[in-house]
Amino acid sequence: MSKLVVSSIGPASSVQDAGRPGSQRYGLVPSGAMDRLSLAAANTLVGNDLFAAAVEIGPFGASFTARGGAVRVALAGASRNADIGGRPVAFDSSATLAEGETLTLGFARGGSFSYLAIEHGIEGEPMFGSLAVNARAGLGSPYPRPLQSGDELTTQAASGAPERRIELPAATDAPIRILFGPQDDEFAEDHKELLVDSEWKISATSDRMGYRLEGPAIKHLDGHNIVSDGTVNGSIQVPGNGQPIVLMPDRGTSGGYPKIATVITADFGRFAQISAGRPFRFKAVTMAEAQAEAIKFHELLRSLPDRLRGIEDFGLNIEALRDANVAGQAVNAVDVSTWQVALP
Repeated sequence: MSKLVVSSIGPASSVQDAGRPGSQRYGLVPSGAMDRLSLAAANTLVGNDLFAAAVEIGPFGASFTARGGAVRVALAGASRNADIGGRPVAFDSSATLAEGETLTLGFARGGSFSYLAIEHGIEGEPMFGSLAVNARAGLGSPYPRPLQSGDELTTQAASGAPERRIELPAATDAPIRILFGPQDDEFAEDHKELLVDSEWKISATSDRMGYRLEGPAIKHLDGHNIVSDGTVNGSIQVPGNGQPIVLMPDRGTSGGYPKIATVITADFGRFAQISAGRPFRFKAVTMAEAQAEAIKFHELLRSLPDRLRGIEDFGLNIEALRDANVAGQAVNAVDVSTWQVALP
């Protein structure tokens, strides 16, 4: 067996998988990855099941060292500087750490969460069918808490398979699509319009339980207390102060504030990746549109193995890279086609 040892890591980093679907009927929080597409992409790169357990890395940096043998990994999600012993590592690609080598990751850019998948998966004892961590509930494996320096993630030795990259749809800053309801009748039409006509920011006090929104106050028609009912990922609750809270994977299974709308499934991961303080907007869609986008999203997940490509050469043309315009959107250092090269 090989191990990936956590040399250093910031807060908001933990082992996550698909979570515990179907568990809410028992009052058990589902948890799971904030960005399911990025989790699935990282796992696909190393040949794992789409939603196998991986390391969800928060906005701050981290480093991991291979012990007991080589470890093959893949990175997806919010991009950041990454290297293995000074050798650049591209996102949306796989790479292998030899015994004693360290993968070093910088701060996240253009998002909040990155996913580190390990070939053959992470060894652990499933709790209610999942390794996903929920620190408040003390659930998860191999550690029922956020990762910290010195933790060891056990896996099988690297297979020696060729490294690969994956082609994902281009990132977009389009508005986050929502479906009004189930309690939108608790709000006047002008305040429903305020939700979609306003610019919002995510508060720095947000976490995996809920994203607190900063913006105009949304007023209720008849008070903010209702009979508690079920919640889902993306439920937008409006408490008494009128500042919406979008419920995330570690949410409570039920809630007693009116839910004015819900972030659609296809946009939930993109919403989860919005950094605190970055402005964004909502856009209302119909049920039919939300269902169509959910189908497209699941088709994208199924297509991931077909999006794999080989990496023929890790060699870098440092001079060419230095002359390229790499400002703005992140680029793949080993894929010239992603560079914004200045025209002659």
